[in-house]
Amino acid sequence: MFRRPRTPQTPTGTPDPRKTGINQEPLDPTRVLADLVSRPTQEGVLEGALSYAATLMGGTVQGYAVVRRGQDRVAAVFGGYPKSLLGLALTGPWAQMRSRVVPDGSRELFDTNGPEITAQLEQAGLRDAQISLVVPLSVRGRHLGALILDRASSDGVAPAAQEAVTKWAAAVAPILSILEGREEWKQAARQLTRALVEAVESQDFDSLGHAQAVTDVSLKLGRAVGLTDRELEELWFASMLHDIGKIHGEQGHAQVGANFLHGVPHLSEAQKAIRHHHERVDGQGEPDRLSGEDIPLYARILAVANAYVRLGGLERLKPQAGKGLDAKLVGLLDKLPQ
Repeated sequence: MFRRPRTPQTPTGTPDPRKTGINQEPLDPTRVLADLVSRPTQEGVLEGALSYAATLMGGTVQGYAVVRRGQDRVAAVFGGYPKSLLGLALTGPWAQMRSRVVPDGSRELFDTNGPEITAQLEQAGLRDAQISLVVPLSVRGRHLGALILDRASSDGVAPAAQEAVTKWAAAVAPILSILEGREEWKQAARQLTRALVEAVESQDFDSLGHAQAVTDVSLKLGRAVGLTDRELEELWFASMLHDIGKIHGEQGHAQVGANFLHGVPHLSEAQKAIRHHHERVDGQGEPDRLSGEDIPLYARILAVANAYVRLGGLERLKPQAGKGLDAKLVGLLDKLPQ
């Protein structure tokens, strides 16, 4: 009765630019955040955060991240610093927990640590840092750690670059906060998703709670058509994130939102659902004018749920059955307890 999404096929012969070092256009920060969501470890999140922070700073940059686990420890490295630094307990120019440019950054680092630590730092090449940008990672006044970006040259750091890295660190910090003490990445990813959606919805008072309401209806329909738990999980992400593209405005938000999940393979069907949730079964929708069952099932479910919440009930929804919306899904929703 309802055509299910195909099992995604892994393309062959297409290199991942993040692994091959192919130069790409500057990344949209929302896409980078989506990539961080797909990383299951604190180290993975911080490596990605350092990489993007380095592009914001500009020039040749090496870096490391510290987190507070009783005492400050190196949790990630970037740009040539060795992984032998991971787990190293140390103190340094981040102790003040404020964004600052540190001339001769290595001096402050080496002056505050004992000989055993400084020997490891020397071997790792941190003595070569001529200037450091130190940016805290904090949430609601709680200090989680810091990003430290080093340059071997004495070139200064532009105020605009410092501000951009500081804002980026503020966006990354909630991810670290969620990760702390979490055994299940699924739970952390859901909480992060809710936080991102609430941040977008808070820009428009009328939208508050819309994503959650749509998600509740989508899951009800998903269970009714027999989706598995794994499929319902993907439908949950599609429904919660369907309007995330509005962070860049109303026009084209479905495509922008779909791009948010670019590079998250286990949510590929959710990505399609977000892209196509404004298609119409009569072929007059957007962005690709798909019709009927050529529209992915998750997108058809999402469209019905979205319209139900937006219009305020089934009576207003029914005239759209067979025109804008899947008539079978509208009929199914009519039979479900409200």
